[in-house]
Amino acid sequence: MDSSPIIYTLEAHPQLAARYKALFARHAAGEFSLAVTTITIAEVLTGPLGAGEDALAKRYRAVLESWHVVELTADIAETAARLRARHKLKLPDAIQLASALAINAHALVTHDRDFAKVRGIRVVG
Repeated sequence: MDSSPIIYTLEAHPQLAARYKALFARHAAGEFSLAVTTITIAEVLTGPLGAGEDALAKRYRAVLESWHVVELTADIAETAARLRARHKLKLPDAIQLASALAINAHALVTHDRDFAKVRGIRVVG
């Protein structure tokens, strides 16, 4: 799962949070599991930490770490570099995609349109 759907949901974004509500409900019901990268953790925690809300950041981290956390390995980094070169992705996006591919994820959930050209994995947005 990319960072933006999580952030939209946590911050109750007026237009975009509803788009991902069913996904999180299905996860809570045990229909599937969610995976995040260490990039996602860093991006999600930036908001509360920047606002001086350390306790909130701690709660967010606990939730994210309860999911499958994909660590950035040398193999994932190399795949990200290849994807970045091929699709002209930003480095964080390439890492998200490479991580999803590394764990054979069923889909990559994102709100980022940069993934529109990507093939080989279902992109849900």
